[in-house]
This record gives sequence, C-alpha cells and structure tokens, in this order.
Amino acid sequence: MITIDFETYYDRDFSLSKISTEEYVRDPRFEVIGVAVKVDDEKTESFSGSRADTKRWLEQFDWASSAACAHNAVFDAAILAWHFDIYPKAWLDTMSMAQALLGTRHKVGLAPLAEYFQLGAKGTEVINALGKTRKSFTPEQMERYMEYCRNDVELTAALYTRMYNFRAHDDFTFDEFPLKELKLIDLTIRMFTQPTLEVDVHLLEEHLIKVKENKAKLLKDADINLEDVMSNPKFAEILRRLDVVPPIKASPTTGKQVYAFAKTDEAFQALLEHPDLRVQAVVAARLGVKTTIEESRTERFIGIGKRGPLPVPLRYYAAHTGRWGGSDKLNMQNLPSRGAASALKKSLRAPAGHVIISCDSSQIEARTLAWLAGQEDLVTAFADGKDVYKIMASKIYNKPVARISKEERFFGKTVILGCGYGMGAEKFHGMLSLKKETQISENEADRIIQVYRAFNPNIVRLWKLADRAIHYMLTSQGWRLGKNDLLEIGHNCIVLPNTMKIEYNNLRATPVEGVMYSTLREKNVKLYGGKLVENVVQALARIIVGEQMLRIAKRYRPVLTVHDAVSIIVPEQESNEAMAYVQECMRWTPTWANGLPVDCEIGCGPTYADS
Repeated sequence: MITIDFETYYDRDFSLSKISTEEYVRDPRFEVIGVAVKVDDEKTESFSGSRADTKRWLEQFDWASSAACAHNAVFDAAILAWHFDIYPKAWLDTMSMAQALLGTRHKVGLAPLAEYFQLGAKGTEVINALGKTRKSFTPEQMERYMEYCRNDVELTAALYTRMYNFRAHDDFTFDEFPLKELKLIDLTIRMFTQPTLEVDVHLLEEHLIKVKENKAKLLKDADINLEDVMSNPKFAEILRRLDVVPPIKASPTTGKQVYAFAKTDEAFQALLEHPDLRVQAVVAARLGVKTTIEESRTERFIGIGKRGPLPVPLRYYAAHTGRWGGSDKLNMQNLPSRGAASALKKSLRAPAGHVIISCDSSQIEARTLAWLAGQEDLVTAFADGKDVYKIMASKIYNKPVARISKEERFFGKTVILGCGYGMGAEKFHGMLSLKKETQISENEADRIIQVYRAFNPNIVRLWKLADRAIHYMLTSQGWRLGKNDLLEIGHNCIVLPNTMKIEYNNLRATPVEGVMYSTLREKNVKLYGGKLVENVVQALARIIVGEQMLRIAKRYRPVLTVHDAVSIIVPEQESNEAMAYVQECMRWTPTWANGLPVDCEIGCGPTYADS
C-alpha cells in the first residue's frame, strides 16, 4: 500500500471551497507544492520540485502493483492521473470508508477523524500557505510544510488500519472492512479520475440559449423583474398583493418557519393551478427562474466539456443505506430525462467508434420488498414476467387484467411503487393531488390503500415486525428480521448481509413523537416500521446492484452508476457481446438473495440519452 498526499497552490479565489475538484485540478493555475508518500510501514518521504522532477520522483514507486491510499482520494487520484499519468492498481479512500462507518454521526474530514480515533493532531501549516506558489517558500517554510504533509500521510495510513478493522463503542465489530466495498470505492474513484464520457459542447451552448430565452419569456409574461423573483421577501409580497398567503414550512436545519418556495414544496406547486391566472403566471415565473439548476448545470457541463472528458463525481455511501449521491457540485443522480432538459443526457457521448450501454435493474425495490416480506404471490408474478402493475390495478378496480386501461395501470404502478412502506391514505391522496389527471377523493385514496394492504398481508406484517425490531434496537436485545432471518438487529443498528450496517444514531423513544434518531443534518428524525423497511430494502437493493457492478467490472469498467443502473462504454463492434454480458450480470443475485427474481432493461447508443 502506498499512502499519498499532495499539497497544492491555493488562494482566496482559487480553492476547493470556491470551485469543483475537476475545475481546480484542470485549471492553468494549478501547481503541486509538494507531495508525501509512505510505502507500507516504511518511513514517510516527501518531495518538492518542478512538475517534471516531481513526476520522476513519483515514478520510483511501484504504482502498477500497489493500492494507493489517500484521504478524499479523488483529489490525489486526479492529480496523479491528469498531471503525472500514474494509475495505481487500486485506490483506497479513508474518507469513503469513514462515510460508510461513521457518516451519519460524525464528520469525515481528516482532522475530526484523527481526533475521534485518537491518532494525533492534524497540523495547521496549510493556513500559512495561502497564496504561496512553490518558489515563494523559503527552505525553512517548505520544510515545515512538508512536515505537515508527511503528518497527513501518517494519519491517513493509521486511519486506514483502524477503519479496516473497525470497532465502534463495543456494539459491533468488523473482522475487516468488506473487500467488495473497497472495490466499489475504487470503481467510484476511477469514474472520476479516468473519464471517458465526452460532452457535446455545441449542443449545450444552443440549449443554454433556449433556457435563457424561456426564462426571459416567463418573466415578461409575469410582468416582474429578476430581482423581485429571486428575493424571497419581495416574492412573498407579490403573492400577498394577489390575495395569496405565502406558503411556509419548518426549516430542516434550524426548525424556524421559512417560505416554502422550492420546487419540491407541495403547497407551492399547488399554486400553479390557482384559479387566478395571475398567480399561475407569477408562480410559473418563479419556478422558471429558480430552476436555475438546469441553467447552471448546462453551464457547468459546457465548462467541463471545454476542459476534457467528463469526470463523473459520485459520493460513495452518501446515504446511510449505502446509495451513491452527487458530488463535486454536480449531481449525476438526477439528470432530467424528459423535455428540453434532456439535452444534458444527449450531450454525453461515447468516443468515436464507441457506444454507451446502460442497464437498469427493473423494479429492484418492489421485487426486494416482496421477497424480503415473503409475499410469494407477488414474487411469483415478478418471476413469471407478469405485469404486476396491471394485476394490482385489477384488484383496485375489480376487473380482469385484460380490461385494465393505461390510466388504471398507472394507478396500479403508483400503488406498487409507493405504498410498500406504510404510506397512509392522507399522504397517498396528497401525492396524487399534485397532478390534475390523477386527483381522486380522500375516500377513494383510503379504499385503494386498504385494497393494497388486503392483498399484500405479508408486506404489512413486515412493517409490524420492523416495529418490533426498532424495540430490540432500543433495548439491545438480539433478534433477526426478514426472509431467512436475513437481517441481524444490533444496538441502534441493523447488520446487512455484507456485514455493513444501517445505523440510527442516538436512537430514543420519546413520549410524544415516538421513536426518533439523529443525523449530522437533522437532530430529530422519526423512525417507524414502514420507514425501517424502506431503509432496509434500499440498502439490500444497493448491495445487489453494487455486486452486479463488480461482476460487470471484471470485463468492462463502469463509467457511471445512477440509482439502480450501470453504464459502460465499449467499441461499437463489441456492443452485442457486451450487452449480453451486462444483462447476465444484472440478472445475477447473491447467494443470500436466493429466490429473488431480479430483471433488467438495457439500452445502447452513441449518447447517454440513447442508452
């Protein structure tokens, strides 16, 4: 193992706090001040010199046969790859490991982790390097800075050892950090540091013009200016002048009442169908302007495309269920698929002579839920390739499957995908009310919920068993949950079949709210049986897709994973063979999931949108 840390030039405007890692490392101002390296347990060495000299110094190490380890490894790996053309056999990342082990209850920076594990203190010499190029350091200053760098390497190496053999408050012990998870960390880092997706800059530049023109039209139609729209107080006053009470909500961070003006706020979305057309116009304008995520993403993609192929930034174990999340100021997990915004997907292209193959695991959560709960009729329907959405609709509307309409099937799909985690009639009614074509009465919503529960008694039973599991987590009594006693119940956690765990920090029973737990972002999060089942199912689905991705990686390196889908790039003439192999991998299940009927959908084309 080679542990490495780079120190680089930064100033008040040019730093990772201001711009993305990709933009920072690819910027002409980028400069390596120095680097430190530790091979296994040997003494840590450091070096500072010109780019050419640094490259020669780094090339003395056997990277091709070694696993490189760093804290926030995408940064160091990008430098090694993009500036020195060095690619280790594998990458280890202590920040990613910490995210999986401690991310719900502890900060994962090197300094707080070193303190948590009592490894020593991270220095502060980097503060004195603000605005200093390599040649502006005196020999004494450089030695202090390199000592700081060597100390970071020592802390990182020690941190890796501690987390590889992790023990947390005597409530759960790893024999060792799962090898498959280390491999997934490596794949995640390589998606960023070895980019192959190209960006069609010309297409996006045309798209950006259309986005800005559309925004201007919305503002003009609403007869308001940009400043009024962007200001929450001024926008609230506009609504009041139109006899509309501005919707409010409790801030998830402070708990204080704030305006609910986000596109995800249901009360605000409902104003799009207000009887007063002026209100509709104003809200549409607000959403058009506030949906700058499309505009900013387009601009960011253009900037990246002009610098080179797209490094895919993903955060390993972004959620406590293990799912990946967006990173580096670019969330690849929720690129729009429909409308003009799909230009973002169309802009992502395979290199000349190659194609993108994307394979999406079909209904993986619904299938996993049915299997885990032992809802065998639903499992069998999935396994036989039946249309489970039509089957559900036939039960809702009490008519043969063959007579189910497209609209009725949509309701069946909504019920299968949305009601498996204990959703009540009120929430179900509210969800359907967001669209005019799906609005139903409260009584009808309640009837549909009861039909779902009546025909899926084992899923309902799983919610109740999960409530009991929460009690056992609180009382530290050993227990197991799910099909074949798959899940081990630990103190404030559930141990998954890959030995990772879903942790509920500060789990506690309260007299009014019920059972609550805390995360770094929220102090009070409610936990109940349905939510626990949702967490478990998402975690199991992620494990399955992760292991499927590892199987794919034996032959083709994944370039992107989004939710339950994996994408690769292959030569065009190899596409049929590659598609067959990927489908085989995505229809495989681990031994612990024996009997779970997984399936997939696959696509292939020159752009990400085509695949």
